[in-house]
Amino acid sequence: MPVTTSDTLGAALVVELLAIDQLLRSRVTKALPHGMEISHLTVLNYLAASTGERTPAQLAARFRLTRGAMTNTINKLDLMGFVHVRPDWDDARRKLVSISGAGRAARDEAVRKITPLVNQMVEDIGHDKISRTLPILREMRQKLADD
Repeated sequence: MPVTTSDTLGAALVVELLAIDQLLRSRVTKALPHGMEISHLTVLNYLAASTGERTPAQLAARFRLTRGAMTNTINKLDLMGFVHVRPDWDDARRKLVSISGAGRAARDEAVRKITPLVNQMVEDIGHDKISRTLPILREMRQKLADD
């Protein structure tokens, strides 16, 4: 069915993106190590790529979550031994979070388990199509982040 107006084009885009999100989350969740959630992986992935510690408020802002939601995620990661949480020696009201060795290992295992799924999808769709689509998706993400 051809898309003829910007309203129907926008609606079709949203429907496809939401469907992709749901399907991808389902498949990624099944591939994650036992007990790990996608929210855990995203925080661990960010901390693994970061230098230094982050406050829960910084992490909440980075992921556009409430401080309460981020605190919940950090607490779960802390209970699993995936992050270190310590008081900020300069400001006792704040805490600082960093990835632990176990967290880095769990993140690496999760990436190893997800990689074949993603690689197969890229192979099935084709490198050229994915390469042409990525800049558009990045631009859409940036536009949504800026608004």
